[in-house]
Amino acid sequence: MRKLILVLFIIVLGFVANAQPAGYSPVPDLAKFKEQFTVIAKKTETIKSDFTQEKNLSMLSEKIISKGKFWFKKENLLRMEYSKPFEYLMILNKDNMYIKDGQKESKVAVKSNKIFQQINKITVDCVQGTVFNNPDFVTKAYESKGSYLIEMSPVGKTLKEFFKSIDVIIDKKDYSVTTIEMNENSGDNTIIRFTNRELNTPIPDALFAIK
Repeated sequence: MRKLILVLFIIVLGFVANAQPAGYSPVPDLAKFKEQFTVIAKKTETIKSDFTQEKNLSMLSEKIISKGKFWFKKENLLRMEYSKPFEYLMILNKDNMYIKDGQKESKVAVKSNKIFQQINKITVDCVQGTVFNNPDFVTKAYESKGSYLIEMSPVGKTLKEFFKSIDVIIDKKDYSVTTIEMNENSGDNTIIRFTNRELNTPIPDALFAIK
């Protein structure tokens, strides 16, 4: 369950409400940033990317590194495919989810689980550029020369049980996500870095099919 929740947050632009991050300063005109973010979000139809995931466990000194590919397509179509060191596949097709972990396969209805419903709402908010209006989070926005850092701290009880904070770095050139860092209450954290990002390239619906 916890791994699945981490995977689902890939399509979410979420964040933390701690002290000002090093190298960043508050966005001076937050209203203008929100407007620009909404415009770009509405224009983003598809996302394709490679990713590297770094998992840091408080009980282990070594990092766990995973690699794979990521696809997203409006509305609410997501495929996250891990290839190294183990194979793991998750497909989100609107209100339904398919998971394959090795030889084990399962299907889940998003509406059957409250946490899935909340994540689905966040997904829609991010795609539509209305994430700042979500009452389940406290959000802040920072910027550096080349990127934005949007920070969100969960205030809802359900999400707070999983995450202490989530930080997302966004490239100023195209508003695409380059890095997500998810911090759990246990002290563990997960950092996902996206490379070879492609926006608005054709992606076949067959990639998101749930049989």
